[in-house]
Amino acid sequence: MEPVIMHPKNKQQLNALKAVAKALNVTFETDKGVKYDPAFVAEVLAGEKAGKEGKKGLRVDVENLWK
Repeated sequence: MEPVIMHPKNKQQLNALKAVAKALNVTFETDKGVKYDPAFVAEVLAGEKAGKEGKKGLRVDVENLWK
């Protein structure tokens, strides 16, 4: 059979989908999302903070990204 991917909008929908799957004896797995490297997250947050404080950041011309 093919897998089915559902996107519940809230915790209540998620719990209902899990209950139905369990009642039908359907195996399922959950994915809590992508886990990013904490060092990378810290860099991004530091860059956002610096931008809000008016400090200059690195700007990349979109047209030069693929050259």
